[in-house]
Amino acid sequence: MEKMKKFVESSAFQNTILIVIVINSIVLGLQTSATVNASIGGILTIIDTVCLGIFIIEMVLKMIAYKFVGYFKSAWNWFDFIIIVTSVLSGLAVLSSIRILRVFRVFRSLKGLRGFKMISSLKPLQVIISAIGKSIPGISWTALLLMIIYYIFSIIGVTQFGQAFPEWFGDIPKAMYTLFQVMTLESWSMGIARPVMEQFDFAWAYFVPFVLISSFVMMNVVVGIVVNAISEVAEYNKKEEHEENGTSDIKAEIDAVKEHLAKLEDMLAKQKK
Repeated sequence: MEKMKKFVESSAFQNTILIVIVINSIVLGLQTSATVNASIGGILTIIDTVCLGIFIIEMVLKMIAYKFVGYFKSAWNWFDFIIIVTSVLSGLAVLSSIRILRVFRVFRSLKGLRGFKMISSLKPLQVIISAIGKSIPGISWTALLLMIIYYIFSIIGVTQFGQAFPEWFGDIPKAMYTLFQVMTLESWSMGIARPVMEQFDFAWAYFVPFVLISSFVMMNVVVGIVVNAISEVAEYNKKEEHEENGTSDIKAEIDAVKEHLAKLEDMLAKQKK
């Protein structure tokens, strides 16, 4: 088991899998082209099948190395397992002409999910995904605050500009969507703010504070939460690696001492004879 674990964790094995993921992602992209499919579609299908076979072998080797239960203790292994299962089901989609297998037709579109395997193979990407997951509570509270700001400004917008601009501020939902466009800074000045300001001189006092609060303050709060989470996750991973390396060093020293004691015992046994 230890040898298998060292093999699947080796840089050579991981780099090989990463190369296969890149090749498979390119093949999946080429398969979307009708022109390419017409000329080398058969070759692409063979390469795609081989790549899927390699991913299945990788998963089986990891299950052997970490034991079946241990394999599923890692969230990233679950992630790989789901992608491989959906990929296998997408392969069954080609048999969807058979009535009983038509249910698998829906999985054909999930074939592209295989490109996500790159996330589970690269630790920097894992750090970012983990940080986004850790940021969700903070981002959720920020989103709630933003919704309150939207609601307040929507009420003001409907009250002040609803009659003149019913398409933008006719009711709360329309006003909120208009404010969303303003927040994204997509044609907000020439497309929305200036036409409103032509009829309402004071409208700048409505749009400018909203843009400052939503686009600059709130978005920077979200960025700050994510950056802080990335920093925490990266530090935790470094700590774990350091502890693992320290444990392996201690084990190596213990093994060396045991080996040395065994040699001494052999020498004493020979002297007694």
